[in-house]
Amino acid sequence: MNIRSFMQKHFKHFNAVVCVEAAEGWITHLDQKGKMVVTLAGAMSTAEIGISLADMIRQDKVHAISCTGANLEEDIFNLVAHKQYLRVPNYRTLSKTDEMELLNKGMNRVTDTCIPEDTAIRCIEKEILSLWDKADKEGKAYFPFEIMYQLLDMPSIKNSFEIDPKNSWMLAAKEKNLPIVTPGWEDSTLGNIFTAHVMKGNISRFSVIKSGIEQMAYFVEWYKKTCTHSALGFFQIGGGIAGDFPICAVPLLRQDLKQDVPLWAYFCQISDSTTSFGSYSGAVPNEKITWEKLSTETPSYIIESDASIVAPLIFGYVLDQR
Repeated sequence: MNIRSFMQKHFKHFNAVVCVEAAEGWITHLDQKGKMVVTLAGAMSTAEIGISLADMIRQDKVHAISCTGANLEEDIFNLVAHKQYLRVPNYRTLSKTDEMELLNKGMNRVTDTCIPEDTAIRCIEKEILSLWDKADKEGKAYFPFEIMYQLLDMPSIKNSFEIDPKNSWMLAAKEKNLPIVTPGWEDSTLGNIFTAHVMKGNISRFSVIKSGIEQMAYFVEWYKKTCTHSALGFFQIGGGIAGDFPICAVPLLRQDLKQDVPLWAYFCQISDSTTSFGSYSGAVPNEKITWEKLSTETPSYIIESDASIVAPLIFGYVLDQR
């Protein structure tokens, strides 16, 4: 039995059936020549979402990505240092002393998984610093994803893969030359490292990396161009800035630039956030109608569950995998 058949048989109610409905909606959207934007919050790259997301990208089911800086870099960390990662199954019962021992071993914990400082982070720092330095000396500026695409072309990185390259969503995105926006990129390990190098004088200017405002303008132009021939859908994993940033492109165009562009044509969010406390992450899709992001006719779904479980199932359904 393939994933699609399994879900159709067993996923009949509650969050489960919404997974089926959202996947069917994605398929319908693509069949109508639509394109899909996927947003990644949390630590989905460290959860190895690339195993399923890379196939979605390579098979033209995803056409742009918005993600946190952590997700942008952590797919590459995993790509080159996977064998040195440490899984901590008993992470819920770690003491403060246990955490200090992990720190002393150079292990940066993300829930049950530790990213090795030396073989992942500092290894990448050495290579990416050369790219920042080159751009600095040439007076150029790049988006974070453009630097990452350059990084993936470096022979030293290509020769260091520790997982099957087909399981890296960043490699898949590079192959397809997908546009990627990373709002709040400075709130990431490499963003911190870049800041430190500028402050130390190793890089002469912050503008080597294009700002969040420039990324917004870039994404708005991409939306404006793409929507002339394709309706655009929005599949949001988690909440926060990774989702709020790109979805705002539509009201920006319609309300601030006074340009007649269509609203988002599909919306789905996987989140475990509640609808109280005024959080964006917990807001139900209908709230987005008031902000002129979605219409009353937009197929909309919210799945209140664990994205590391749900997203691969939906991707497998859309791909009709076994």
